[in-house]
Amino acid sequence: MVGVILAQGGSYQLLTPAEVADWLKVSEFTIKNKYRAWGLRPQKVGRLLRFRERDVVAYLERKYG
Repeated sequence: MVGVILAQGGSYQLLTPAEVADWLKVSEFTIKNKYRAWGLRPQKVGRLLRFRERDVVAYLERKYG
């Protein structure tokens, strides 16, 4: 996510838990265990967990606004 310029509200790009963890500077394990408590809405792709970039941006705005 380094060097990415986000449009207002972020994009609809799907991010892996590892990409979200890298962006938020936490472990992938933390993302997988805390996303519900944090209010991050996952997108299921088969059995895989994905997060919309705009949902992560919305979470950051709510939390740290």
